[in-house]
Amino acid sequence: MEGRMQGKAPLSDSNRRIMDADAPPRRVYQAWKGSNIFFLGGRLIFGPDVRSLILTVCLIVIPVILFAAVISGQLDHEYHNQIGGWVASVAIIFTAYIIVLLLLTSGRDPGIIPRNAHPPEPEDVGESSNLSEWPGGQHGSTALPLTKDVLVNGVLVKVKYCHTCMLYRPPRCSHCSICNNCVERFDHHCPWVGQCIGKRNYRFFFMFVSSTTLLCVYVFAFCWVDLRIIMDTHRCKLGRAIMKSPVSGILILYTFIAVWFVGGLTSFHLYLISTNQTTYENFRYRYDRKTNPHNRGLVQNFIEILCSRIPSSRNNFRAKVKEDSATFPSSLGMGRALSPPKMSVDLEMGMKRQTVAMEELEDLHSQIGSAMGLERCGTEPPHIVGRKGCSEIATDIEAFAEEFGLEQRFTERKKIEQRTSHNP
Repeated sequence: MEGRMQGKAPLSDSNRRIMDADAPPRRVYQAWKGSNIFFLGGRLIFGPDVRSLILTVCLIVIPVILFAAVISGQLDHEYHNQIGGWVASVAIIFTAYIIVLLLLTSGRDPGIIPRNAHPPEPEDVGESSNLSEWPGGQHGSTALPLTKDVLVNGVLVKVKYCHTCMLYRPPRCSHCSICNNCVERFDHHCPWVGQCIGKRNYRFFFMFVSSTTLLCVYVFAFCWVDLRIIMDTHRCKLGRAIMKSPVSGILILYTFIAVWFVGGLTSFHLYLISTNQTTYENFRYRYDRKTNPHNRGLVQNFIEILCSRIPSSRNNFRAKVKEDSATFPSSLGMGRALSPPKMSVDLEMGMKRQTVAMEELEDLHSQIGSAMGLERCGTEPPHIVGRKGCSEIATDIEAFAEEFGLEQRFTERKKIEQRTSHNP
């Protein structure tokens, strides 16, 4: 018995996947095709550069800790009252608010458009397709145009076909090469927050940047107040005051540099909001010298971007999905491939399209039976014999027979063949 078990070929990966067909289904975030990183069972979604988020948090929190621990105590000592406690409390509460905005920006779906399981049919593309731009210059029945025209506020806009997500990107959508997703109203990928900035998190990103600017101004101002009090109390110049309170000098320099970065970013995005542009569109339109069809006026632009309802995510990352069943390889020597899988799953949407039919197993039985009917390798088609030897074919068939409870039938058939070969 042991020798018989040792002589059997190990199961291939495709065979093992067939045996695992009844395994519990995975969730959407576990089968996600993008480069995102998930936490808390798919409740938080980050970009692949999520580690940069730790650096961003440290750059915000550490200066505030120094400010609350050192500067507020000096203000209490110099003013002889509780003003330092109030100053530190405001800074700590404001910092906590900024951290929440940072997590809302980096830990949520920015507006990812679910991928299609299959390319759209050419007849579904519509008459507005640009038929002069077919991939490879072919106009075959399965080819798709690279672009199609969409009307936006009376302006004709070309939208591109994404070969990775197998869909035509909606207007203002772009594919992020870092996260490997198509993002609706794509602005840019921010490495400081470790996430794409799109339709569902742009508001929180702007609030985060502007609030960080205000925090820098707040710390900068009270550090100057601390130095000014030291200068008045000790009748000394600025250099001497910085020697007495070096933390104030360090924080003034740090916040001065930071304000140029986050303050400039805030000003730039205020301009983008007022003109209803994204960062990506700003560079593209300026390069192409095209007008922005989304501009609805100053007031309406601010209302649309900062006061409108944030749409729900198109993805249910915690939904359970059943992956496609694997097709059998042609190495069985059956002369033809087995039936293709009868279940197709859109992993990003988390929905089953069809259930697996019982006919698959019946088809498997019939095809294994037909393979057993091949008495000798000489009776097999030439292309199969050239691809795999008789012993390999027999080993594969035997492994499949054992998996699906056909070992007894296979053994009987093998004995009959041996008798026939010895008694011509």
